[in-house]
Amino acid sequence: MPITSIQASLSLSTILPSLSLSYSLSPFLSSRLSFKPSLHLSSLSLSSNPSFSPLKISASAATSSSAPPPLANPNPKKVLIVNTNSGGHAVIGFYLARDLALSGHEVTIFTVGEESSDKMKKPPFSMFSYASLFLILNISYMFSKSNYKPRPVADWAKANSAQQFLYISSAGIYKTSDEPPHVEGDLVKEDASHVGVEKYIAGLSFKSSAVFRPQYMIGSGNNKDCEEWFFDRIVRDRPVPIPGSGLQLTNISHVRDLSSMLALAVENPSKANGQIFNCVSDRAVTFDGLAKLCSQAAGRPVNIVHYDPKAVGIDAKKAFPFRNMHFYAEPRATKEILGWQSTTNLGEDLKERFEEYVKIGRDTKSMQFEIDDKILESLKVPVAV
Repeated sequence: MPITSIQASLSLSTILPSLSLSYSLSPFLSSRLSFKPSLHLSSLSLSSNPSFSPLKISASAATSSSAPPPLANPNPKKVLIVNTNSGGHAVIGFYLARDLALSGHEVTIFTVGEESSDKMKKPPFSMFSYASLFLILNISYMFSKSNYKPRPVADWAKANSAQQFLYISSAGIYKTSDEPPHVEGDLVKEDASHVGVEKYIAGLSFKSSAVFRPQYMIGSGNNKDCEEWFFDRIVRDRPVPIPGSGLQLTNISHVRDLSSMLALAVENPSKANGQIFNCVSDRAVTFDGLAKLCSQAAGRPVNIVHYDPKAVGIDAKKAFPFRNMHFYAEPRATKEILGWQSTTNLGEDLKERFEEYVKIGRDTKSMQFEIDDKILESLKVPVAV
């Protein structure tokens, strides 16, 4: 599979819509642009004018040199991934691109931002340097939520005859329920922005479209603290302050599981069409349970301290990385419709994550714990200096 990319300044809303699926993309682009291998595409923009940096993915994209060779796919698809540049969902795009490339598909991935920016030098974006960019016209299309309005992206995909559109929404749109876990079809908050986007995409009548609703996730390259929050305190022999009883249930999924769900939808567009999938693992975990698993992964004891945020006078949203309530969903539709099965184990995954935590030197990094200190002072819990 040849590695191809271009160096140019384009408008995604004007240049790419002029491409027709009847053209062979490489000759078409080479007739209009400087077409060379191993360069980059810069300054892409939508009508809302975000700039895009293409990040590099190919069949060899893997964080390990032992990655398997790409499969000989009898039905390869051309996939464009428009990836978010912030938040916990940013890492999904990398894993999905890698999985699809290793399955023999052609993949292009763009993310909002300038390629030379500091943000692009950090995970997960820096991880894309392990691979090479395939620039191709989209046939299958996945959009990962971003800090601009996604509707113009869906419009662009529809105008260019995209055969499939997969949208990364959020399980946070579910209304609080007295009967957890959240399952597909449960009531959602109608005023949530993701709900409006989900309905808009359904109204565009793609040949195939589907919505995926993730929750919390872990995995190499994730740029939003999850397990790291616990490691930060455990390795420094600090108490781990958890709001409430610590028995609140949540869902922590490895991004490998999440990307495998999306890959199944690409492979099975007719089954996925019109569906909503909870993009989560199939096991729940309590806050205390997560702290204990992190402790086991680090090989260090953990001192869990429970507190009432109102009594202490702090905002739990600022003091703790998760919602202070039962908040978890089940992936029933992905199992029943796509035949998905989890291949991860939270305890083992946390051991891998702790190894990386130490490798990047976060265990010795100087940190301040002002909110923790306020909580612990209120509870009269001593902290080792």
